[in-house]
Amino acid sequence: MTELFYAGLEPATFWILVAVSFVSSFITVALGIGGGALLLAVMASAMPPAALIPVHGVIQVGSNALRLAVLFRHVHWPPVLTFLVGTVIGVALGGSLVVNLPPGAILIGVGGFVIWSVLSKPPAWLSRLPVVTGLISSFLTMFFGATGVFVANFTKSLNLPRQAHVASHAVFMTAQHLAKVLAFGLLGFAFGPWLGFLAAMILAGFLGTLGGRLILDRLSDHGFRRVLDVVLILISIRLIWTGLSSLL
Repeated sequence: MTELFYAGLEPATFWILVAVSFVSSFITVALGIGGGALLLAVMASAMPPAALIPVHGVIQVGSNALRLAVLFRHVHWPPVLTFLVGTVIGVALGGSLVVNLPPGAILIGVGGFVIWSVLSKPPAWLSRLPVVTGLISSFLTMFFGATGVFVANFTKSLNLPRQAHVASHAVFMTAQHLAKVLAFGLLGFAFGPWLGFLAAMILAGFLGTLGGRLILDRLSDHGFRRVLDVVLILISIRLIWTGLSSLL
């Protein structure tokens, strides 16, 4: 029973990952982005590679759905439907590929795009064409896992108040990760052995969401955007460095 709960992980590793789930959700709510990539990076050092993306996807479904529940009244709904259409198409295309794209090239591309978007005016198509953003980010999430940074730039281009930014981003990411999890299930991944681990990670993430909301409510919109830009650039630099390291 204990081995089932720990999903084959060492107890110390299990509880470290649960703690990181709390911190990552806290960061995502307080700063708007960054928690998913942080969690993925830590999980990658402790989990079997074949389980990393699908298990991370389930945790992100739970974390984002609970974040959405907490901030539901702040959601900006107009772009949601077209983003969902793009999400379904992107996941279908990514799941159907036999040969994976080079992970390093994906990391470099996403990181470079995000830095360009932060340091310049966000491209107009980000706010005009949510279906394209949904398609590209969902396609990438099948290989890369944490595309919240990419989607955050679309959400940022909408120029929303801080609560609406976090709530709307939670809608997009819940849909994207749910579609990805369903695709991995259809492709044959067995989630059963990970259920205890998933429950602990999602609960810790929810507690982090509640804590992060206390910080979010105390930030000004201007302060929120400045912190968000800094976090996006730092994460993107790390993505590019990781991508280059894997290709060299």
